[in-house]
Amino acid sequence: MVTSVFLRVAFSLIGWFFLYAWSCHRFKDRTYEWSCRLVTLTHGVLATCLSGYIGFIDGPWPMSYPGSPNTTLQIHAMCMSLGYFLFDLGWCVYFQAEGALMLAHHTVSIAGITVSLFSGESGAEVNAVLFGSEITNPLLQARWFLREKGLYHSFTGDVVDFFFIVLFTGVRIGVGAWLMYCVVMSPVPKWFIKIGGVIMYAVSWVFMVSICRFARRKTIKKYHAWRSRFSREMNSNANGHLKSH
Repeated sequence: MVTSVFLRVAFSLIGWFFLYAWSCHRFKDRTYEWSCRLVTLTHGVLATCLSGYIGFIDGPWPMSYPGSPNTTLQIHAMCMSLGYFLFDLGWCVYFQAEGALMLAHHTVSIAGITVSLFSGESGAEVNAVLFGSEITNPLLQARWFLREKGLYHSFTGDVVDFFFIVLFTGVRIGVGAWLMYCVVMSPVPKWFIKIGGVIMYAVSWVFMVSICRFARRKTIKKYHAWRSRFSREMNSNANGHLKSH
């Protein structure tokens, strides 16, 4: 079992690295970060679809059966994501591209998936955390690509930001609180799984604080821009209808 898990994770890591290498070769005129973001986007879509299928269709339901034995599909999903997180953590450390918070997020994710894989249980809640963590990732990468293309300050950029904030708040904070409560209150999961879940939720709240600050700044900026545009339009209309004396 240990050898099988190790090989799956190794193949996953190699696969993500080759996707990154292909992207670097294909988009020679782009930065290394462009290729890494493309890998991240690909993983976000795959992980969201697979973990969503596991949680909502294949089962077991993580809120009702935390700490249950891992299924084959759960193991596949966790090995795929563990390979990605190892790749991305190595990339971030090598290029010094992320701060301590993102490195902590990756480290906790790697630790949680590894513990679940080698203990043979709690795959349901770990996959639920993967779903909640990755469902906002495609939107996050879309923001970056829009910015690179010079299209971020547009209606499309506003829509992406809106859905990112709504999904992050609703899924990672709202549903995440429900999942954390179910895991902590259940007598089945091991204590270290419970601690890992609490830490992961705390990291989400740190991200949430940053997102709230960003949303506040953007809202104020949009409001001032609207007021300025409205004032100019009012002045223009008034000047166009001056009464002659």
